[in-house]
Amino acid sequence: MSTTTSTPNTSGLQPRLEDGRPMRIAGLRGHYTREQIDQIPEQWKRLIAMGEIPGRVGRVEWAFVVMGPNGADYLSGFEVESDANLPAQFVTVEVPAHRCAIFPHEGHVSRMRFTFNAIFNEWLPASGYTVAPGPNGIPFCLERYGEKFDPQTKSGDIEIWVPVLDRNERATPIYFQETNR
Repeated sequence: MSTTTSTPNTSGLQPRLEDGRPMRIAGLRGHYTREQIDQIPEQWKRLIAMGEIPGRVGRVEWAFVVMGPNGADYLSGFEVESDANLPAQFVTVEVPAHRCAIFPHEGHVSRMRFTFNAIFNEWLPASGYTVAPGPNGIPFCLERYGEKFDPQTKSGDIEIWVPVLDRNERATPIYFQETNR
């Protein structure tokens, strides 16, 4: 990440802005409606039960989330090297460089919906930014679970990364290459 700044807002959220770098995220994917959102931890448990995966980069876990009218496609995974030999059930997503508003999430993962609500319904409208269009023009975000995240308490070191554009910028979709292994 090269550039970091802060931006004020009226919602109480205080994101930092960073120019992200390209990365390859690999892991397990599922589709979840609002009613099924509580099932996401089971997907994480399946991923973690697979043990160490060759080609993993760092100790941070990532979720790639594409939000749509019928729910969200949720890829739970981690960054991998481009030539990593991955399990057959893995899906990979090539995430290009992008500018993100990065929001810390305090508390248990079950309360993330409140942080998302504050980001998209309070901070974003007052911020001067728009969400950069993702795959097929549909908004997306990244969830980052850092090295201090505690899987037992399901809290600590969680961030939500939202790709943004200045409202005056031309909205060019951010394209992703998704591969089913």
